[in-house]
Amino acid sequence: MEQQKNFSKKATKRKRAPLSKHHHMTIRWDEFIGDAGDELAIDASLKERAAIVGRIGILMLACGTGAWRVRNSMNSIARVLGLTCTADVGLVSIEYTCVELDESYTQTLALATSGVNTSKLTDLEWFVREFERHGRQMTISDIHYLIDQIRAKSGLYKPPVLGLAAALACGAFVFLLGGGLIEMICAFIGAGFGNYVRAKMNQHKITLFAGIFVSVAVACLMYMVSFRGIEALFSVSSRHEAGYIGAMLFVIPGFPFITSGLDIAKLDMRSGLERMAHALTIIIVATMVGWLTAMSINFKPEDFIPLQLTSWQLLALRLPASFCGVFGFSLMFNSSPKLASTAGIIGALANTLRLELVDFTNVPPAAAAFAGALLAGLLASILGKKAGYPRISLTVPAIVIMVPGLYMYRAVYNIGLNSISVGAYWLTQATLIVLALPLGLIAARILTDPKWRYSD
Repeated sequence: MEQQKNFSKKATKRKRAPLSKHHHMTIRWDEFIGDAGDELAIDASLKERAAIVGRIGILMLACGTGAWRVRNSMNSIARVLGLTCTADVGLVSIEYTCVELDESYTQTLALATSGVNTSKLTDLEWFVREFERHGRQMTISDIHYLIDQIRAKSGLYKPPVLGLAAALACGAFVFLLGGGLIEMICAFIGAGFGNYVRAKMNQHKITLFAGIFVSVAVACLMYMVSFRGIEALFSVSSRHEAGYIGAMLFVIPGFPFITSGLDIAKLDMRSGLERMAHALTIIIVATMVGWLTAMSINFKPEDFIPLQLTSWQLLALRLPASFCGVFGFSLMFNSSPKLASTAGIIGALANTLRLELVDFTNVPPAAAAFAGALLAGLLASILGKKAGYPRISLTVPAIVIMVPGLYMYRAVYNIGLNSISVGAYWLTQATLIVLALPLGLIAARILTDPKWRYSD
């Protein structure tokens, strides 16, 4: 009886805040500090140092970056703290072990969902670089305080701004696909409302499938409403309805698509395959919802009405349109305006090169996509070093505008109508381009990054 009473006292003394009732329980990192908050991190216990390594890894993963960058950051922190770290990284989870002499500490961390935040990723990369220089002089409390500051940063933009960013990106996207002013205006309206709804649903932590379903349906319906209004006012051709596909391209999963290829290239097969499955899931759901919505409002993905522009006029317009498209997508990834502008410059040059190769040479679309991605990777290496931005924050927005969303949608649309041969043609074209994009970035990375070039 006396032993039970003593245990009850100890339990009361160690009592913490109530445990989370959410499906994914929150780890209270302050409990890892213990009584050694003012102690230098390098002198802390193995568990306390390993917790710092794990926090950096899971925050990097939450920003949407790939397994190689997550592991590289964890290794950098571990080396300063005198640890050896090995990590197995997935899409939303990390299992890692920190080793010191004959002791080891293993932990598993998981995220509730996957997302993208390039602004926070930039802050984390800055933290890792500074930790390599000054980490041995920092206390446990100082380190956790800085990490808490980064973790607590909210998104840079509210839903109305994210809606405008998607509107700008998709309006430019439609022009680059061959659409005219009417298609651009309707896509601007549709994508703006669609991404605004998605951002509001994300604020309320609505599950992924529901967010995609509702936002894509809203985008298509708002395109239809705006087009019918223009059609009634100005008696325009019904062929302008084809731009509705562009209104839903804001859901393109650029980060998981590109990082899946990069991870597979570095033999991070778990992360690569999980990211690829995640990206394919989003695309399948989005295209199916778009197809069902189009069937219900009797829209068809016909060819755009040819634009009466000379080759020089096209070139002059493609550069700013590509910039606007990449700038908008970059804002949706929570990039700062300066970072988004840098990515926009890279994307303008890379995407215009791709389009010019397709239009004025015999280069196949997939080979042109490889050339565009290669140029984007080379430019990101140069500009990223000068500006201090993570390379992936520049390359992914710059080439996401090259992802063949129109081809993917046409493939699903035709397969849904049992036109298997036509659907297979568009699916093959889309697959070749999707494979070429990460290959271009991989080639650029091998040429410019010695750490990436070698397997050890």
